[in-house]
Amino acid sequence: MNTRSPRATIRGFDSTHFRHALSQFATGVTVITTRLVDGSFRGLTASSFNSVSLDPPLVLWSLGAGGASLPIFSGNSHYVINVLAAGQEELAMRFSRRNPDPFEGADYELSRTGQPILKGVSAWFECHNRSRYPEGDHVIFVGEVEECQFHPQPSLLFHAGRFGCTPGR
Repeated sequence: MNTRSPRATIRGFDSTHFRHALSQFATGVTVITTRLVDGSFRGLTASSFNSVSLDPPLVLWSLGAGGASLPIFSGNSHYVINVLAAGQEELAMRFSRRNPDPFEGADYELSRTGQPILKGVSAWFECHNRSRYPEGDHVIFVGEVEECQFHPQPSLLFHAGRFGCTPGR
């Protein structure tokens, strides 16, 4: 007996409709940061962040397969996922654009492996770059968390194309 469901032969929606439907899911906002061999830093804004496993501690995020930062993040051994706090919209925007040095004027400290950790974030996760999986037009990065910290406060959210925040405590 075949228990597999048949796949749809055509979709009843286009990519714009799909994007609008996805925008109804509120997500947290992160900035993924890393240090290059020459000592310079790179970072990008990502809302695709999720926990995978508690033991071992694994998280995932994704990056467009055509992104200029893909070789950087694919080749580095470590990165930090910074979960932005309410009021850090400017940081989200700064790291979402092509900017020669988005770290200029940003407050940060260095992790034990020299990765930039943005100050004032709700949480951060320093990850070993464990694995990558190409899927569709993105690459899924799985990071093994080697260190993390959190500072309970409202987090920055993105919903329907706008920033918001979680309710205060």
